[in-house]
Amino acid sequence: MNKPARPTHAPMDQFPVVDDCLVVGGIPLPELARRVGRTPFYAYDRQLVSERVELLRSHLPRRVHVHYAMKANPMPAVVAHLAGLVDGLDIASAGELEIALQAGARPDSISFAGPGKSDADLEAALAAGIVVNLESEGEMERLAALACRRGVKARVNVRVNPDFELKSSGMKMGGGPKPFGVDAERVPAMLRRIGALALEFQGFHIFSGAQNLRADSIAEAQRKSVELAVRLAQDAPAPVRILNIGGGLGIPYFPGDERLDVSLVARNLAAILQGLDSRLPGVQVVLELGRFLVGEAGIYVCRVIDRKISRGHCFLVTDGGLHHHLAASGNFGQVIRKNYPVAVGNRVRGSKREIVSVVGPLCTPLDLLADNMEMASAEVGDLIVVFQSGAYGLSASPAGFLSHPPAAEILV
Repeated sequence: MNKPARPTHAPMDQFPVVDDCLVVGGIPLPELARRVGRTPFYAYDRQLVSERVELLRSHLPRRVHVHYAMKANPMPAVVAHLAGLVDGLDIASAGELEIALQAGARPDSISFAGPGKSDADLEAALAAGIVVNLESEGEMERLAALACRRGVKARVNVRVNPDFELKSSGMKMGGGPKPFGVDAERVPAMLRRIGALALEFQGFHIFSGAQNLRADSIAEAQRKSVELAVRLAQDAPAPVRILNIGGGLGIPYFPGDERLDVSLVARNLAAILQGLDSRLPGVQVVLELGRFLVGEAGIYVCRVIDRKISRGHCFLVTDGGLHHHLAASGNFGQVIRKNYPVAVGNRVRGSKREIVSVVGPLCTPLDLLADNMEMASAEVGDLIVVFQSGAYGLSASPAGFLSHPPAAEILV
């Protein structure tokens, strides 16, 4: 009896392969590594980022504004590139605010989310004149007091913790008890309080989940988000100007994952938004995306420094690992560890293949970039590439762990 075929990764065909070498930004990987001058490094392809925004623009209804969630990748060069392509930036710290402003983003196009904003964070937001997504009644009162002392009105959205979640999502951000946002049933009272404070109500931020590859689940969450906003608007102290329905659009990381059909997502959203102007006149609908814009445009590159055999199994030991790329090691939210797509970047196809594990230099068994994975036979000096690394890579990793050198980042 034949065993069922093992699921494979989606084709990583966003980067061309010439003479069996990966090409990034028009540069063969070995030459790119030479120009960087060291490994490990992250490389992000600006053309791929631009093409992803263009893909969305070509399918989404014109009324939908696209915002970049900077937490996915706050590298200043990436943010500066995207600031000229998208309609706004969503930040999650005062540090990200500084990067956004230096990138040339207009303050009126920046919104600030996060459940633990300090008074210093709120002061920075007030000084910049950006929109603050309120995450609690306490945050509302603190911001109002700070605004009153400054003699200004703070621009605010209410971040709502909905009574539903984005089904089949890799990360659930709404439904049930959550540190994010205000429970939907508490929002009406909060809206009435906003009307009595030094706050300028803008709208709602409803984010129910992330990393979803099912268009039907995304549509269901978007429909429920719009309906919830319409209900809550009845208690709003001013017309709803902004409706941020979050993102949730995923990318394929693991064996068996299939790419999301953007055209289907867009058609579903167009149907959901029909007639919205009569219910929320003049509202600006925002789709907030992070990894979907940058995730597939980035790679992580490290170098093989040793090839060792242990009880018949081959380990490729590299100069990179979980301290630079926690997500690829499986320690950033995975319950059961699965491999990211990994290849030998200067021998992508390789006439000789083998089953190997790719590990880093750290003294922990968690430092694993690929486990029992087939790839081209590699030698010391070869370059290992981890695909789908443009989001939640370096900035989401414990770079100081064991005091190894940091990874470089480049936009090409």
